[in-house]
Parts: sequence; C-alpha cells; structure tokens
Amino acid sequence: MPHLLDVPGTIRWIRRDGIENILAGMVRYLESDLLRWEEFEKVPRLASHSLHGVIELMPTSDGSLYSFKYVNGHPHNPARGLQTVTGFGVLADVDNGYPILLSEMTLLTALRTAATSALAARELALPGARVHALIGAGSQAEFQALAMRTVLGIDRLRVLDLDEAAVEKVRRNLVPLGFEIHAASSIEDVLEGADVVTTCTADKARAAVLHSEQVRPGMHLNAIGGDCPGKTELDPTILEEARVVVEYEPQTRIEGEIQQLSADVEVTELWRILAGDASGRTSDAEVTVLDSVGFALGDFSALRCALDATEGTDLLGWVDLVADPDDPKDLFSLVT
Repeated sequence: MPHLLDVPGTIRWIRRDGIENILAGMVRYLESDLLRWEEFEKVPRLASHSLHGVIELMPTSDGSLYSFKYVNGHPHNPARGLQTVTGFGVLADVDNGYPILLSEMTLLTALRTAATSALAARELALPGARVHALIGAGSQAEFQALAMRTVLGIDRLRVLDLDEAAVEKVRRNLVPLGFEIHAASSIEDVLEGADVVTTCTADKARAAVLHSEQVRPGMHLNAIGGDCPGKTELDPTILEEARVVVEYEPQTRIEGEIQQLSADVEVTELWRILAGDASGRTSDAEVTVLDSVGFALGDFSALRCALDATEGTDLLGWVDLVADPDDPKDLFSLVT
C-alpha cells in the first residue's frame, strides 16, 4: 500500500520540524533536482480551462521516480469560502509502476513555490537585500516572506493588497515571528526601498500591477501570480528591459509574463544559472525577473522532500489504493 501524507500529517510535520527548516530543506532538494535537469522528462502541464478557473495535471519523471500533481486555480473561490489553489500529488516507482506516496499538495505547493522564489532570489537579487515588498497578501504571502528570510535574511516587509483584512492577516501571522511589517497605501509606497518585489495577485486577467517607470535599477522582481494564458501582472516593457529567468521555457511562453512578448525574446532557465551555464545578475543596476508559473519538477522535489522527512514516522498513514490479489493474474478473486 502507498503511504498517505494528508493535511493533518503535513501540518504536524511542519510544526515538528519548523517551517523555515522545511523551506531550507526544500530549497536544497529543488537545487539538487534542477542540477539533474537533463535526466527529467519535461512537458508543459495539461490544463483544462473554464470561465471560473483552471484544473491542471503536472507530470514528470527522472527515470526512477514518477510524479504528478493535480492542481486548480480559481481566483474567485475565496468569496465562496474556498481556497484559490488546492492540490494533491503522487510519487510512484518507475520500475513497477506502483504508487509510493499519495500526498496533499495545497500546503506542499505553497512551500515549494516559496522555495523556488527564494532559490532564484539567491542567484538574482542584489547581495545584502534587506526589504521585501509583497504585492498581494493572499495564501502565498507568509510562505514567500518566510522563504526570503530563510535564504536571504530579509525580515522587513512592505505589504499591499486591495483587501485590508488580508494585509492585517499577514501582520497577525508574521509579526509574532519577528518580521517588521509596513502596510502600504499605494504601489509607490510598497516599493519604497524595496530590494525584492513579489507580485502574487489572483485575478485571471491581463493586468499590470507594476509599470516600468515604477521599477528601480537593481530590483529583483518575483512574479508568481501570472500562471495561465490571459493572466499577467507586469507591464511588458519591464520584461523587455530586464533579465528574465523562467523554470521551463516552453510552459512559461504559454502561461507566464512572457506570453506578452514575441517568441524570440531571450529568457534563461533557472537550472542553467545554478549549473553555471548562464550568468545570473550581471550588474548592480540590472533589473531581474523570475517569471514563475510553477513546474512539475518542483512538485517532484517537494514530494521527495516530504517523503524523506516523514517516512518511518506516525505522520504517514496508508491508503489501500492498489488491488493486491494473492495471484497477480487473478484480480477477479477479490470480488468473489
């Protein structure tokens, strides 16, 4: 029977090990897997779009393990008391095709998204970055802030959201954890003194929450809200003038900020920077952008990290998901 890591088990794991320790570990798993980039099967995720959102499947394999994630994105769900993003995933043994782990991936996705942001910021932000601006204070906000503190040491936040209650939620959650938080009143206010800027808005629309004239030389922009066709957050002029880094270019061309640009505009995949095949930041004045839409390899890393951290403990259950007759050729015996 495959292991089951459900929501209560994930919560207990996070409380047992500490969220920043888990984020640090997930960064290590991500970096390790990105440095094995050529070993992975890669394909843009399979998306089913509707008027209200999108449901996606995200598969990959390194030849030994196979993973997929089911995930949705429904921007109007919070008004109905539902999460914008939910997910679950499977890790399987390629040798026999049997699932090893069935896991919740709503919390795991938040962790791996934040870990990806922080890993990229480590390579792209100016050394000594001290102020993190959050544009969008939804479900990702606290995870992003904690990941940037874990990897870059940033504990000064400026937060902007149209929903004042969401900003207060961030303050309530993070001030006790040692963050200094400024509730901003405008884009200009939230950007003041910011070294790293995370945009994470949910509307499924061609939006521009940041314009080129608002971006200061040397900023690193962490654009994580635009993640499907027709959904963007940045003025395309920013992208034309900045160094743009992506996870998997074929997928980002469809779903990311660069869907606004012609296909010949050059971008760099993050793994190449980690491997030393491409440079990260090239000057103190350069504006860098992580155009992050989420890629299946990140989910693969998150599932590996979660299984390694919880295997052999009472955090995992079992799920009777695979039929197992005494005679593998006699499946019918189970129903007679």
